[in-house]
Amino acid sequence: MSESTVPSAAVTCSDLSFRWPDGTTVFDGLSLGVGRGRTGLVGANGSGKSTLLRLLAGRLRPSHGSVAVDGSLAYLPQNITLDTTLRVDQALGIAERRAALRAIEAGDVGEEHFETVGDDWDVEERALATLGSLGLDGVGLDRTVGQMSGGETVLLRLAALLLERPDVLLLDEPTNNLDLFARRRLYEAVDSWRSGVLVVVSHDRDLLERVDRVADLRSGVVRWYGGGWSAYQEALAAQQEAAERTLRAADADVRRQKRELEETRIKLARRQRNGRKLDAQGGIPKILAGRRKRSAQESAGKLRGVHEERLDDARERREEAAEAIRDDAEIRVSLPHTEVPAGRTVLSLDGVGLRFGGLREGGLQVRGPERVALVGRNGAGKTTLLRTITGEIAPLTGEARVFVPLRFLPQRLDVLDEELSVAENVSRLAPGVTDNHIRAQLARFLFKGARAEQSAGTLSGGERFRAALAATMLAAPAPQLLVLDEPTNNLDAASVRQLASALDSYRGALLIAGHDLAFLESVGVTRWLFLGEELRETTAEEVRDLLDGSEAG
Repeated sequence: MSESTVPSAAVTCSDLSFRWPDGTTVFDGLSLGVGRGRTGLVGANGSGKSTLLRLLAGRLRPSHGSVAVDGSLAYLPQNITLDTTLRVDQALGIAERRAALRAIEAGDVGEEHFETVGDDWDVEERALATLGSLGLDGVGLDRTVGQMSGGETVLLRLAALLLERPDVLLLDEPTNNLDLFARRRLYEAVDSWRSGVLVVVSHDRDLLERVDRVADLRSGVVRWYGGGWSAYQEALAAQQEAAERTLRAADADVRRQKRELEETRIKLARRQRNGRKLDAQGGIPKILAGRRKRSAQESAGKLRGVHEERLDDARERREEAAEAIRDDAEIRVSLPHTEVPAGRTVLSLDGVGLRFGGLREGGLQVRGPERVALVGRNGAGKTTLLRTITGEIAPLTGEARVFVPLRFLPQRLDVLDEELSVAENVSRLAPGVTDNHIRAQLARFLFKGARAEQSAGTLSGGERFRAALAATMLAAPAPQLLVLDEPTNNLDAASVRQLASALDSYRGALLIAGHDLAFLESVGVTRWLFLGEELRETTAEEVRDLLDGSEAG
């Protein structure tokens, strides 16, 4: 690890401070230089990653300090909303140049048309090539945004930024809401980045493998690690191992200093007793006894001071060592009542057609403690299928039947009542369960003591997800079918690990719609389903082949 090895910085923050209007401090004196190449910006939820990008992009003004950018800058925010009535060429920012080209081709030689085109005579070809490179080959420039899926609009906005040929490109969680195919196109765009500065905030491990360096934002400080995600994880593990050794040594030193201080106090107390005995016996003149007493007191004070100072130093070293240890606690919860007997049917779909999406007549049976991953293109109807299974949406045709208690954790985490505390939210979904039991389980979801009393509306992103997960998994009756929709969206690496450890304790059947293959494999998916015009069995290997452009088979 190095904290100063980023080459030829093209984006610089100097003594940057930022506070929200309510007084919450995000940065206090941050100095940072980002050089050319691909940088992955990582950190815990709430560490300020998105805020830093917005400061770099000029969308926020710092409370103090400055941001300097060498060249032009383009920024892709986390949440993108485009006017659905816009044509694609308008969304790309090339509509006026296209119109001017059409006018010139029609014989109108007005000077204003040439000024509009400038030197960009191949703008249409460049636009179509850029769209094609992002997998939007079939999207014509005259098509409207409203005819595109959510994932396609993200790629369309990225295409608009790439057409600007920026010197600095900032991407905030660009893979959110992208299907597997769109993610691959994004990966290819990152792979092909050759000039300028690219900074990407992401929790997507496959994307972060493609960066040249990782910037870890923690407690308002950025630390640099060379290489992609795997190299960062290895360096972090080695750093944590060294930090733990340092902490153990510091603990031992504190114990030794305490022992030596106590031994010194015992020796001094013994000397004082001996001195008082001699004084009582009257064997030493009073003047000499007084001098001896003052000298002993001074000596004892110095000795005590030396050992107390050593103990204070040892405690300070121990605090510094402890600060270097990352407290990424894991969820450890026991959920025996969620267990489903092997082979028992928990879910049945018979000829189900969806109101939204491509599925016309799908059949499926899920049995026992299967772990099923549902993958497919944006717009295929994954969320619609999940909401049909939960009974929120009626199928267009056919029937969906669930035979065990079911709980659903949607993308927007709307299972929480913002006005209620974490404990009250869980209690609301677990009638009849004692408050003591709920609080004991919440402690295992990392809501200990007063944290369980915090209202849901004041939680950070990662805390909110844990609270929603707790309310879902601790519900009564215990869910024997758990349905999750894109659960890793917007989660940092620590929260993803916490989710995986919670699911490791779950004994029931699991159905997860997602695009994060690494996560799906980490939770032990036993069955893969691909949703298109039909619902069919597939494999993780086939999904990866699909990502690489192979035929669906």
